Amino acid sequence: MRMVRSMCVVKLQYRIPSKQLKERLGLDDIILVLQRNRLRWYGHVLRKEDNDWVKKCMEYEVEGVRPRGRPKKTWRDTRATVLRLCGICLGQPG
Repeated sequence: MRMVRSMCVVKLQYRIPSKQLKERLGLDDIILVLQRNRLRWYGHVLRKEDNDWVKKCMEYEVEGVRPRGRPKKTWRDTRATVLRLCGICLGQPG
């Protein structure tokens, strides 16, 4: 946010909310930018040939026992969350 405030020539003491400054510059929320980039990359991988190593890595299952604690967030979990938030359904209709 320091760069946004610098671009708007606004100091912290002016107490202008960050959201207002981002709107002034026409910047998107970082979460939306990340979601858009993830979906763009996912579409790119889906269009690849089935024998491509990147496409094979997406469906790869690691063998072995997982460590204790909360499981790490996987690409598959993140992909499902982004698709659900965007209202995209990849399953069979009905």
